[in-house]
Amino acid sequence: MATLADKKDYSLYSNAFGFLRRPLDFRPSESDADWVISGVPFDLATTGRPGSRNGPDALRRASVNLAWEDHRFPWRFALEEKLKVVDCGDLVFDCGDAEQLVQGLEAHATKLLQAGKQMLTFGGDHFVTLPLLRAHAKHYGKLALVHFDAHTDTYSMGSRYDHGTMFYHAPKEGLIDTDHSIQLGIRTEYGYDDHPFQVLHADEANDLPAKKIAEMIRSRVGNLPVYLTFDIDCLDPAFAPGTGTPVCGGLSTDKVLKVFRELAGLNIVGMDLVEVAPAYDQSEITALAGATLATEMLHLVAFNK
Repeated sequence: MATLADKKDYSLYSNAFGFLRRPLDFRPSESDADWVISGVPFDLATTGRPGSRNGPDALRRASVNLAWEDHRFPWRFALEEKLKVVDCGDLVFDCGDAEQLVQGLEAHATKLLQAGKQMLTFGGDHFVTLPLLRAHAKHYGKLALVHFDAHTDTYSMGSRYDHGTMFYHAPKEGLIDTDHSIQLGIRTEYGYDDHPFQVLHADEANDLPAKKIAEMIRSRVGNLPVYLTFDIDCLDPAFAPGTGTPVCGGLSTDKVLKVFRELAGLNIVGMDLVEVAPAYDQSEITALAGATLATEMLHLVAFNK
């Protein structure tokens, strides 16, 4: 019986494995990769429970449970046949220096995008999306944001570094077009009367078929390049207890997977998955959910390619 090492010669790389047991590549801009996975172990902007700095590592460890499946159900192709993916490990920055993180992450993303790569990024708390959007908007122009979350993250209060303020600042900086952006799974308070984004609340989403939700997303984003950001607390705590700000009444993993599969053809240019905090996890259920959703994201863009 052939082993994983026999099939892919992973034995050459000892234990230096990244997401889905891909070998780590510390010079990703020089590689032949289509998509680059980067970890951002940062949670200094967290307002709830800390710990999402350990999210990237948890996602990689949980992805071992998924790496054996050459043809992931229900996709009818092997990911590596359509998409070259490398994991470049975690961004390095001085612990506690939020400004260095912001500057370093934007520079890292800019370098990869200029080299013709696209990015799937693992947080860390959700604040990491803001420097990523800055780099992507420089490269692609104004973006449509597809945002899965329990919170809108459009709050004007808070410090300069706050994981509830990114989508207040991003439109003001001209990074995203709110008229072509949508937030899904929301189930916490926000400014209902003057909110610039289209919102699909969690209770509504739970009652709608995945195909209808995908139609709403397509209709909203139009022809703009899409940045897809997924906060793991979009899922109900039954499916993702390991996060800093869990909110009951969220979506199921099954519902989100079905929505992703209905987005085939969408012009997705960048993606992230954030807020996995393994210290509060149970049996790695949150990390597995996050790794599964990230794997599905990669299959989605592979199908599009």
